[in-house]
Amino acid sequence: MKEKNLILTCCVAAVILLGCGNQEEKQEAVNRGPDSVVTETDSLLLPAPFATESVTNRPKEVGWSDGRVPKAPTGFVVTKYADQLKNPRYCYIAPNGDVFVAESGTKNSADRITVLRDTNKDGVPELREIFIEKLKQPFGMLVLHDYFYVANTDGVYRYPYKSGETKITGKAQKILELPAGGYNNHWTRNLLANADGSKIYISVGSASNVAEHGMDEERRRANILEINPDGSGEKIFASGLRNPVGMDWAPGTNVLWTAVNERDKLGDELVPDYITSVKEGGFYGWPYSYFGQHEDPRMKGQGKELVARAIVPDVPLGAHTASLGLAFYDKTKFPEKYRNGAFIGQHGSWNRSKLAGYKVVFVPFKNGKPVGKPEDFLTGFVEDEGKVYGRPVGIAVLEDGSLLVNDDSGGTIWRVSAQ
Repeated sequence: MKEKNLILTCCVAAVILLGCGNQEEKQEAVNRGPDSVVTETDSLLLPAPFATESVTNRPKEVGWSDGRVPKAPTGFVVTKYADQLKNPRYCYIAPNGDVFVAESGTKNSADRITVLRDTNKDGVPELREIFIEKLKQPFGMLVLHDYFYVANTDGVYRYPYKSGETKITGKAQKILELPAGGYNNHWTRNLLANADGSKIYISVGSASNVAEHGMDEERRRANILEINPDGSGEKIFASGLRNPVGMDWAPGTNVLWTAVNERDKLGDELVPDYITSVKEGGFYGWPYSYFGQHEDPRMKGQGKELVARAIVPDVPLGAHTASLGLAFYDKTKFPEKYRNGAFIGQHGSWNRSKLAGYKVVFVPFKNGKPVGKPEDFLTGFVEDEGKVYGRPVGIAVLEDGSLLVNDDSGGTIWRVSAQ
């Protein structure tokens, strides 16, 4: 009861503030359920749409040289886990510890998965083999029930698999057709199984920025889908998620979380990307609104019933940061503050006058819920406003407690370990 009263007090105070100040300074009320925890992220200052001009600002990707590496906080060491990869966008850690790397991109995609194995546990893989070739923009991977699953942009496939295999030789089975194509980088499809392996979750980004071509092409998109391991029983688990990419389970819970890349062209500070817990049947706003009931002016008057029940995301991560990767730290090698918290890979902005993202941030959690603001963890990807060394995407946690960070444009997987 005390918690409910605290939430009600916070919301009422926020509503009162809406009557004061100009539009850029208004404090927005948040509509949260009775089980939420009030944190510093529960209120959010949002400017008016088009408060600043929408700009295109793409830095040159120059790569890493002269022994340069990203920067981690004091007490951590950053080393190369693997390099000379072609757009290593995402990693999956198999139950036996093998690291599978999806090498894929928007253009000139390698369309393959490479397997890495660190046999002597020194932090550098001795084995490196091409595991599967001739795919179609692969991203999500999963080992489940003697199968290796791959989420290509156009569908989910599975292959017969035995632990330790370094090359797939069996025939692919396409278990689910997925809509392909789309705006910017929304070709990625991620995979995640639940604890008992009875369900698989698939993230599918929108085909557009804000449904500018109509909603017909958005069928089964901007969603997280749920299927059985054989591809049957498809349903929409959650919707209104413009481009959900990273997915993980909060440690100690059965709550699914995702990192969402929000919409463009509303100005420098709109709309913040976010991570959020995902409620079954929940609607998160896209394309009609953002951060709850904030109506997108380009969709004015549309989807009113959906907007009325749009869920406010849990943790904002900054506008245009391209927050894509997500992994909870479920090991004990890092200091206490990092345990059970979330690491997020921010690929970096193109629609902002000054660069944003291009780093890995950390959000502390306690008892499965966020308890603080995002803080920088891995930086040093930016040389200046016109040049970047690389762009982080996927995040994975190795069994030894170190962190892997996929730097796709830098062609490198970085390993971050505690001293």
